[in-house]
Amino acid sequence: MTIKPDPSAQIPAELGAVHFVGIGGSGMSGIARLFLGAGHRVTGSDVRESANIDALRELGAEVAIGHDAGNVGDADTLVVTGALWDDNPEYRYALEHGIPVLHRSQALAWLTAGSRLVAVAGAHGKTTSTGMIVTALQRLGADPSFVNGGVIEELGVSAGAGDGELYVVEADESDGSFLLYDTAVALITNVDADHLDHYGSLEAFEDAFVTFAERARELVVISADDPGAKQVTARLEHERVVTFGEAADAAVRVTDIRTEGPVSFAVSYQGQEYRTTLRIPGRHNAINAAGAFAVLTGLGFDPAASLEAISHFAGTGRRFELHGTVGGVSVYDDYAHHPTEVAAALSAARTVVGDGRIIAVHQPHLYSRTRLFAKEFADVLETYADETVVLDVYGAREDPEPGVTGALVSERFAHPEHVAFIADWAAAARHTAEISRPGDFVITLGCGDVYRIVPQLLGALEERPGVQAGDGAGGPDRS
Repeated sequence: MTIKPDPSAQIPAELGAVHFVGIGGSGMSGIARLFLGAGHRVTGSDVRESANIDALRELGAEVAIGHDAGNVGDADTLVVTGALWDDNPEYRYALEHGIPVLHRSQALAWLTAGSRLVAVAGAHGKTTSTGMIVTALQRLGADPSFVNGGVIEELGVSAGAGDGELYVVEADESDGSFLLYDTAVALITNVDADHLDHYGSLEAFEDAFVTFAERARELVVISADDPGAKQVTARLEHERVVTFGEAADAAVRVTDIRTEGPVSFAVSYQGQEYRTTLRIPGRHNAINAAGAFAVLTGLGFDPAASLEAISHFAGTGRRFELHGTVGGVSVYDDYAHHPTEVAAALSAARTVVGDGRIIAVHQPHLYSRTRLFAKEFADVLETYADETVVLDVYGAREDPEPGVTGALVSERFAHPEHVAFIADWAAAARHTAEISRPGDFVITLGCGDVYRIVPQLLGALEERPGVQAGDGAGGPDRS
């Protein structure tokens, strides 16, 4: 069983020296960075070296590779992530020795206490929307503190401490921990069915979003397009709700979306129209920008200046991130792990691939999600990609389920000649290289460790007949 946050747990007034179990993850490393900045002694452990760990060590963190009770040392507080199993030796040691254990969301709630908190939640679009808000606030001179689920391209980090009163966080609804924050402004990008392994039903999932919104002290910004979000909005009694999207009744309405290359669009707000072009592609990003715009104007910033500031957002790590081009084939990585996200990522790619094809390398995430959405994944992959390679399931916090493999997705394709289920990564990389041709985009999809296949894909492309050594631009090695 994995570790779940306990909302009733008492958070100590002082946390002292803090030990992070799983410190290398994008969310955990960002929180650890902020504790270092606040003057805390920070230690941690993880299963492998990474760029995040290198950066934390440079800032003064002591990080061990491998999980062992001895790593805890004289820590005053232990911080854990929901990706850990409850038999983790460091977690067990803390319980046995009376060391307070906090879920990472509780540690973040402690950090943000007393701030004017903007919390971004939703099944999709959280990281991008958070990045847009942070990027814009920086350009508007607000200097917020922030914790995001991915590195913000313009800033080069996923977390930072600012001098302003605002704190912007990506709030995780997957395990209900977004309800732990003292939120001033809540942004809900959508309420698309997900994480039912935790909530048990769609009704319970929506109930959590209603609670999250009602607790916002100042403002609720919520999608006017998403069916689940509209269900939540209908139940709200909050005094200040601002909707955004393409719907005719949206308070912040997006119109005239043009998706050739970087997306451009118009925003209608309080009788005025504003227009911009983003630096990133995808219709969904025009909608994400509208949500960020609604937050900024709701905070009191000028509408024209807000949209101009948002337009400088250059993306986040693992969101349509280019890693290299070999022999005319470009290899991207994207965090998409739900059918709606996969459709958005691939449709964005379609707007910039030109005459090339899209080859999706899909790693299903969670056994429960694969079982529940296998047909939906097959449908969107077949609709938006020209060819698909399906890897095996990344189980993360779940035990394997008998009969649940990546084949559940591939077997549901209407045209099986356009899909291959290949569990072995080396074989999958070779197959992908064999079916690719100049002008194609190869896109890895998933929120597990699928990005680690990227070096193999680039290597396999280099070994194709006719490709010269160094033929193309290599990207960063994420192995």
